[in-house]
Amino acid sequence: MQILRDYQFIEAADRGATAAIGNFDGVHRGHQSVIDLARAAVPDAPLGVVTFEPHPREFFAPDAPPFRLMGRDARAHRLEKLGVQKLYELAFNKSLASLSPEAFAAQVLRDGLGLRHVVVGADFCFGKARAGTAADLVRFGRDMGFGVTIAQLMESDSQTVSSTAIRQALTDGEPRTAAAMLGHWHRIEGPVIGGEQRGRELGYPTANMSIDGLHPPAFGVYAVLVDVLDGPHAGAYEGVASLGVRPMFGENKANLETFIFDFTGDLYGAPLSVALVEHLRGEEKFDSLEALISQMDADSAEARRILGAL
Repeated sequence: MQILRDYQFIEAADRGATAAIGNFDGVHRGHQSVIDLARAAVPDAPLGVVTFEPHPREFFAPDAPPFRLMGRDARAHRLEKLGVQKLYELAFNKSLASLSPEAFAAQVLRDGLGLRHVVVGADFCFGKARAGTAADLVRFGRDMGFGVTIAQLMESDSQTVSSTAIRQALTDGEPRTAAAMLGHWHRIEGPVIGGEQRGRELGYPTANMSIDGLHPPAFGVYAVLVDVLDGPHAGAYEGVASLGVRPMFGENKANLETFIFDFTGDLYGAPLSVALVEHLRGEEKFDSLEALISQMDADSAEARRILGAL
């Protein structure tokens, strides 16, 4: 998959795609349906996605609490799995944000990217002050020479599938509900970072990962699936993970600590993708290390049971 970031410098070979447009945070089932419609609209055209970095919400409210379900690398990884050939990851900046809806359609979609057809969700808004609607885009496309398809919103269990609903499910400690809307497990991706090595001392060495910039799911212990994405230990594993601030040790910066079952090896710096399968319990502070270890033994046994039933 190619990643192109400047709509003003697109080679002729990278024009003429059919593309889904949106933020694609989480790449959930609704997003996937939009991509499928783009694929079907012009089957002989390259399949593209037009998205933005940073997320416009981050641009307009940089000090707001983290809300993203995935970072840019994880999003690209997921889109590539769906067969996207060209990811137009446009820099969302003051210049782009100031374009009127008509200017965005003309300068970015027609003249810049040279798209043949675009697909957007029914709630799509674009241009300065989000003034443009999906219906406006249909009109602009008709005048400017590119096709437009509007995808209807998707529902799951009488609930509209949306990034907002998925965030709420994760906040509530319900990763399976989130997965039903996502169409895949919610994953936290990133490199393994150095930790305090307390887990090693307790007999539970963990791979530590930052969750900076991401919406934090409910703190506590999870049964997890782990993919090591590269390096000598690349492969799929099972494990149990603790997400939170480690109250037993007086920490206050949240991260994800994953114990991988039946694994030996050095993972520092390795890229991991950790799927949250089931929330086993909330975060706790124990009276002693012995009590903590006993609970970790129980958590591991329960996680093995759950994962063995998948």
